[in-house]
Amino acid sequence: MTRGCCLCGEVTVQVNAPMTEMSACHCELCTRWSGAVHMAIDLETKDVTFEGPIKTHRSSRLATRAWCDTCGSALYSQDAFDTDRIEVFPGLFDNAGGAKLVRVVYADCHPDGFSLAGDISRVSNKEFEAAYTHLS
Repeated sequence: MTRGCCLCGEVTVQVNAPMTEMSACHCELCTRWSGAVHMAIDLETKDVTFEGPIKTHRSSRLATRAWCDTCGSALYSQDAFDTDRIEVFPGLFDNAGGAKLVRVVYADCHPDGFSLAGDISRVSNKEFEAAYTHLS
């Protein structure tokens, strides 16, 4: 079990599953939500419990995003097409919950000023949307 919290501590999260991998995303929606590159740990919804003052917003036909209503910390996003899974944000946990960055999606859409380095999988916009046809 791994526990985490938002910036002010009013929202807590408990994860009852291993958190070994995280992904990054450079799509327009995730970039605007995160303010830079969006990173998340994909988990089964049944393994995650949040408590505290949470607000949600259906940010597009694709996803709902959540934040702490007290401090504004981003908490999770959830795909509207697969509510059995949830993407929790690694900043909620000490040392990102132990998760390691393994994949960047929309890798070809990163800003000109930076790119994530290392031996990680890189999936282009075209490749990602071909695999997940509900996105286009």
